[in-house]
Amino acid sequence: MKGYWIGRYDVRDADTYKLYAEAAKPAFEEFGAVPLARAGRSQAMEGQGRGRNVVLEFPSYQAALDCWNSPVYQAARKHRLPVSDGEIVIVEGL
Repeated sequence: MKGYWIGRYDVRDADTYKLYAEAAKPAFEEFGAVPLARAGRSQAMEGQGRGRNVVLEFPSYQAALDCWNSPVYQAARKHRLPVSDGEIVIVEGL
């Protein structure tokens, strides 16, 4: 079964956030992530909306977890944390 990251963020500093995106790219490539949705138009239908929404598909749930736990991703994440608020959920697909 595939794995998915669902990320929702409000970004306060777009330039620093770009550093995160660039640094995370090698981890996403290593673990086979395919972006399905990234920062396009969105509308919150229930609950609080966020300015940036991302859905990444991985070949498996385990690959999604391994990417999150990888040293490369954890180093990239340090760029994102000070300049955004949000959440990431990793889910198993059907």
